[in-house]
Amino acid sequence: MNTGETPPEPPARPAAPRPPASRSDTPRPVVVFGSLNRDIRLAAERIARPGETVGGAELTSRWGGKGANQAVAAARLGGGPVLFVGAVGDDVTGREALAALDADGVDRRHVAVVPGTPTGTAVVIVEDAGDNAITVAPGANATVRAAQLAPVLAEREPGVLVACFEVPLDEVRAAARLAADAGWQVIVNPAPATARLTGRWPDGCLFTPNAHELAALTGGSADAPGIGARRLAADLRGTVVATLGGDGALVAGHREDGADRVAAPRVAVRDTTGAGDAFNGTLAWCLARDTELVEAARVAVAAASASTEHEGAREGMVDLATLTRLAGLPTTD
Repeated sequence: MNTGETPPEPPARPAAPRPPASRSDTPRPVVVFGSLNRDIRLAAERIARPGETVGGAELTSRWGGKGANQAVAAARLGGGPVLFVGAVGDDVTGREALAALDADGVDRRHVAVVPGTPTGTAVVIVEDAGDNAITVAPGANATVRAAQLAPVLAEREPGVLVACFEVPLDEVRAAARLAADAGWQVIVNPAPATARLTGRWPDGCLFTPNAHELAALTGGSADAPGIGARRLAADLRGTVVATLGGDGALVAGHREDGADRVAAPRVAVRDTTGAGDAFNGTLAWCLARDTELVEAARVAVAAASASTEHEGAREGMVDLATLTRLAGLPTTD
């Protein structure tokens, strides 16, 4: 029973040293079900408060959308198929967006082109300290349907599905059920999240909220991620990997005796916009190679940390050579 009091946060057990991420000889496919946007980026001294105007911002335009970013993060690491399932408008932006996915090696054959609907757009305000605020006009993302996923599941051996909340929530839940029923490992990135999850989610899903999303999903405090992660894992009968920014990540629900904390390397932060997407795409890439979960989280934290050293969501997504150096992965002859 919730008494309204938050119990003290028990310390998470630090993750014990583990061997580098394993690499299966035949990696499973990674499929991302989610959003694609054109990001309108404003670099400002600080994010304006309600009713305030902040001038002197620098305007740039880049590709974004959590789903497409996650697919790019996985594809840049190479070594196995990465597919994106989503939607764009039948407009110039949509055509350019598909060409950008092609350039990064993402299979986008299952992206719907929707007549009469614009491609999704996000306004991203990044302050000098690196923090950001994002407002999204979904456009074609609002038309994404779980039915688009069915032929992908039918033509591929079971792999790893990643789904985010920038497309309709009912469709995300339906996609998760379709994939789980077909034997796929399911990562649900509940971003953005503003309230507790409703409806029935498949048992065994891996949920990847950040600290603020975790608090929204559990009604708890962003300052007590260990409690929230264990609560969410128990409520949803799954596993939680909570991303904690510069504090790394926390893994809960994968064992009975607590949680594992993964530290983040120190980096010079310029822009945190795509860090969560880099984390989720890299996590999926690792799990497609049967990497142990805490080790996969460690590698994903390294990729996410590296992404913050660059401006723009996709500009900081690392390739395999860079990730090998950052995370100490084994090299191949």
